[in-house]
Amino acid sequence: MTGANLETQGYCLTAAERRELWLGLRFSTGTCLLLTAGALVAGSPALFLGLAAIGAFAAFGPRHPFDYVWNGAVRHAFGAPPVPTSPARRRHAFKVATLWMLVVAGLFSIGAQTAAVVAGALLLGACATVTVANLCIPSLLLSLLDRPGEGVAPARRPT
Repeated sequence: MTGANLETQGYCLTAAERRELWLGLRFSTGTCLLLTAGALVAGSPALFLGLAAIGAFAAFGPRHPFDYVWNGAVRHAFGAPPVPTSPARRRHAFKVATLWMLVVAGLFSIGAQTAAVVAGALLLGACATVTVANLCIPSLLLSLLDRPGEGVAPARRPT
């Protein structure tokens, strides 16, 4: 199932590659999950703005910023391979997350604590599903738009 979820995000990996990358592909989202939980507990618009900046970098760059941390340092402790660049659907999902972070920051900024906590909790849930099961809800929705009426469209290998 996680293989299909990774295909939905746009990855084209063999079963062996998925096994080797199981932790690396979860590192960036897991780190963001922890940071988002901390920002939510703190009720900090500044922390959410910082997370939005990280999300924007991930959305418009070839990799999530924490993928660089994984590839450059952390993976060596696990003897793991580097993670590949982010496919388009994953980058588009980071655009959704960036906007969501900005909304939460804005809600905290205007004193709408309850709305901010609800929006932040929903964001945490979405981040948890991608971290635990590689199920990225924005990528899933985008894949449905790729081929309406045909179900989830797998990513295509670049030619």
